[in-house]
Amino acid sequence: MIENNIKNCLENLGTASLIQAAMFEDGATITSGGAVRTISVPYTGRSPNAKRIVKDRITAKKIDWDNNTEMSDEEFELNLEGFLEYAEKLDRIYVQHVEAVRDPTQRFPVSVYTELASHSLFARNMFIPDCDENIDGWKVLDFPKMMMGPAVMISFERKIILISGTKYAGEIKKSIFSVLNFEYPMNDGFPMHCSVNVDKNGKNPAIFFGLSGTGKTTLSSDTNRILIGDDEHVWTKKGISNFENGCYAKTLNLTEEDEPLIYRAANVPGSLLENVVVDEKGQVDFTDSKMTENGRVSYPISYISNASELGYVYEQPKNVIMLTCDAYGILPPVMKLSANEACDAFLLGYTAKVAGTEKGVTEPSATFSPCFGAPFMPLPFEKYGKLLKKRLKESKADCWLVNTGWTGGSFGDGERMPISLTRKIIDLIHSGELSNCDVETHKHTGFTIPVHEQLPEKLMNPEKSWKSEKEYILLSKELMSLFKEQREK
Repeated sequence: MIENNIKNCLENLGTASLIQAAMFEDGATITSGGAVRTISVPYTGRSPNAKRIVKDRITAKKIDWDNNTEMSDEEFELNLEGFLEYAEKLDRIYVQHVEAVRDPTQRFPVSVYTELASHSLFARNMFIPDCDENIDGWKVLDFPKMMMGPAVMISFERKIILISGTKYAGEIKKSIFSVLNFEYPMNDGFPMHCSVNVDKNGKNPAIFFGLSGTGKTTLSSDTNRILIGDDEHVWTKKGISNFENGCYAKTLNLTEEDEPLIYRAANVPGSLLENVVVDEKGQVDFTDSKMTENGRVSYPISYISNASELGYVYEQPKNVIMLTCDAYGILPPVMKLSANEACDAFLLGYTAKVAGTEKGVTEPSATFSPCFGAPFMPLPFEKYGKLLKKRLKESKADCWLVNTGWTGGSFGDGERMPISLTRKIIDLIHSGELSNCDVETHKHTGFTIPVHEQLPEKLMNPEKSWKSEKEYILLSKELMSLFKEQREK
């Protein structure tokens, strides 16, 4: 038992105590709003090649080893011994006994052991805190200073996660998510990288899938609806439950005008800012990306005024919305999908990177992340696709592909899809109007598009908004060809 080998533990310290302790960490400061700012440079995001999973009797025949990296049980054992030896030398270790999964009938206990008070605050923010330490659940040993480079090691047989070599707190969240993505499909649960909201009566759930930059957080944080959760959920026959008790939002260019709920949550005591520029007076500059474009803020979901107190809903969704930022300007702003088309879009996970979003990117480039979260899906992608199709069949939910990218031309020539139009589309989906209106087939992409008086024909048929329809046709063929190549993979 790990708890018998690790001493000097400070268990379930509250937010105020952790804030005070975090101030002794390198680069930590308090902002004028009372949030804690920490620095994880040089690792300011998830390290994609760091994660390895032990190939054992549980995982050997189930993990998709083409897309996940294996390690031997012997190597994990050696690393575990190293972690325990390192722990003996620490003056104090912060422990948070938390639970993932908001539905009380599905709780998933986890104990997070870390040498950083800020990481303990992160665990307390992101999951359900102050849980029973005597419950035998998963253990996370997070010792960022122990190794020189990032390492995330997961043993399903031991129920242990080892993290070191990086101060990026998101590795804790994503490793637990990876574990849940393995566990739930074994019991017919469909784990999802998505956000979920409901109407003010707690009904009419909507699921929002989307990769970074597509507007998932923005569109699900709707002042007219209640937020179930921001990022990770499970969909069962009973309903939908959030995996987390907190949010981990990007902060670059965050403003009170555009994102009032998130902005306010980022500027109060208890929130944890990562790699965000703060001046000597404690003023935060969300526009400064000199440390990273992946600045983040972690806070309990209760900091969002319209968040659900429950974090789960015993209702089946009426709408499944898949968001894409099409920087080529080819896709219509909204497309209605059949169940088969929705599974196809889910397994494609298409969006586009644009200049400025990633070092070295100077022009739009298509990117595909199956299941809208490939790095966190240990099982074969088709397994998750089949679960989606099953849930769609059971729920009879309507499915939509919404393009929040460019119109009137590609990135650099056209314009970003008006946020007012996208919000109008989402409102029409929630109200059921788009489900009941006439539809037509868009001749250049083959997608089904709704015909509604509030949706301008010039935008719904994007070739009509381009200066040159000939250029649009050529590029549309190129994009549809990329879709075909990805399907064949």
